[in-house]
Amino acid sequence: MNEQPVETTLYSLDDSAPSAPDRRSGERHLSLFRVGALTIGDRRELCLIRNVSAGGMLIRAYCAIEPGERITIELKQGEPIHGTARWAKDECVGVTFDRPIDVLALLSSSEDGPRPRMPRIEIGCTASVRVGAIVHRTRAVDISQGGLKVEFRGEIPLGSEVVVSLPGLQPCPGTVRWTCDAMIGITFNRALPLAVLMTWLQERRGGLMRAAG
Repeated sequence: MNEQPVETTLYSLDDSAPSAPDRRSGERHLSLFRVGALTIGDRRELCLIRNVSAGGMLIRAYCAIEPGERITIELKQGEPIHGTARWAKDECVGVTFDRPIDVLALLSSSEDGPRPRMPRIEIGCTASVRVGAIVHRTRAVDISQGGLKVEFRGEIPLGSEVVVSLPGLQPCPGTVRWTCDAMIGITFNRALPLAVLMTWLQERRGGLMRAAG
């Protein structure tokens, strides 16, 4: 049986604000989004955080928000981030931050607190997926400590044992858990150590900044 993919809050190292979502994305996924505290004027509301990038966020709001409205949101306790609503579509609102945030710092847990498992991080890099003796060249969409989502337009049975290779990371054995809309979800046989994943993400961010410069 094809397992249902789970859609969680997606983090991006990109400086641009997230764009409007594909309406189909919520129809075939179980959604488990991060909750944020939203302040608009003297109102304080809760919202669901769909996407976060260095430059902005995409939220599902439970109150009316008009383009141009000033917004403050807490993604970490006691650390407000200020921005402006740029567009509203259905229940989704696109927000641009006043200044870019450090997404990796946002993901890092405090030194005194427990270390939660990493959420999904948007990566958009080349990847190799080996199934037996066959190697498929493809594109990785996002990654977490526990797995990877990649583009895959061929046929691959659920439960297939694979080995995933990403530039700069050791090959990761895993299992195909779901397929949906030319995407596959792979669960790693062993979770990536947090330090390894954070270092790799920092190196990728450094490479993207050098390329942009």
